[in-house]
Amino acid sequence: MAATIEHALSGVELSASAPPLQPRPTNPSQVVEGTALASLDLSWREADLPQKDRTKHVHGLHPYLGKFVPQLVEVFLRKYFRPGQVVFDPFVGSGTTLVQANELGINAVGCDVSAFNVLLCRVKLTEYKLAQVREEALDALDKTRQLSQRRQLWLWPAVTGNASVGGPRDSYLEQWFAPQALTELLTYRGLLDSEGYEYADLLKVVLSRSARSARLTTHFDLDFPKQPQREPYWCYKHSRMCEPTEEALKFLERYTVDALRRIEEFASRRSDAWCTIHHDDSRRMTCPAVHGVITSPPYVGLIDYHEQHAYAYHLLGLQDKRADEIGRAGNGSGQKARLAYQADIAGVLGRAMSAIPAGARLIVVAGDRYDLYSGIARLIGAEVEATLQRHVNRRTGRRSSEFFETVFVWRKP
Repeated sequence: MAATIEHALSGVELSASAPPLQPRPTNPSQVVEGTALASLDLSWREADLPQKDRTKHVHGLHPYLGKFVPQLVEVFLRKYFRPGQVVFDPFVGSGTTLVQANELGINAVGCDVSAFNVLLCRVKLTEYKLAQVREEALDALDKTRQLSQRRQLWLWPAVTGNASVGGPRDSYLEQWFAPQALTELLTYRGLLDSEGYEYADLLKVVLSRSARSARLTTHFDLDFPKQPQREPYWCYKHSRMCEPTEEALKFLERYTVDALRRIEEFASRRSDAWCTIHHDDSRRMTCPAVHGVITSPPYVGLIDYHEQHAYAYHLLGLQDKRADEIGRAGNGSGQKARLAYQADIAGVLGRAMSAIPAGARLIVVAGDRYDLYSGIARLIGAEVEATLQRHVNRRTGRRSSEFFETVFVWRKP
């Protein structure tokens, strides 16, 4: 036996100073009610959580800045909610909480002041007749393509100079789109009005995503473009000279195919759980009885959420309520803005507290660089059960600085 052991260990170098094996981050699918909060490691690296998993099915239907990854939501849904219960997200954003809840058979209520966010969430959660949605999406694309080939595009005064053609001018669209791209987008938009598609809202999201890519901006700065790019430029993304985008049809083609694939993939995973989405200011919304809250509020002074999707508001004629955004970048992050933000978030979460039973949890994900959330917990009378720090990989654009966010686990006494 000793010889066998000696042979098995031959060639193996043993060292007391060898580094211990690093624990792997939490696997969301293995989290259960009894999983200890202290055992959670939520700092997933790219190798642990690749892009295709972070943007699986309808989560990747449209780019959206400032959303949390679905796996983070899944961890807390599995730990604190059961199928048939109801979760509330008062800052619904792109709908991550609602979509993940549906996957797990959990009902959901969401609210957002942004009309585009509400549109995007409803599109993600719609239960589609797959054959019909495919037929409509391909029909809209084919008709736009045919009109383009015949040069019978939807004209408007930005291109024709004739104020009687194509409706009123829009200076934003004139500024940010080349003439060909703009007429292709407007042609597609006109078809959504004239053809009576049942799933026109999905096609509006395809249009919006295409418009985002077709803008006159550099390839490496789709998130925060400062001014239209009309001349060739050195592209940091492609390491070569690139030309400004002149057309939109190629994006309509690409994103039509991608949207159908995502809708069909989610259809195979969705449950019968219901979801209600309110276009409202969460400071004033009356929330029905729910079993808990999972949300990621806007960060103070960081993002203007309406401006992020300005192209969609102009193309789709959506109601703009940017003045009601909490913590929007335009208000800055000075002391006055921080105090107003703290009061507003406390007002929202305090109303949510009144809708959940004693012992239920509020899971709040935030970048709390100004230490505002300890005060918010006191203002609403929440018990602090845990405060978890999470490292967030910066995976997009040219931003490479370290970024951390906090997961607050609060309990209603």
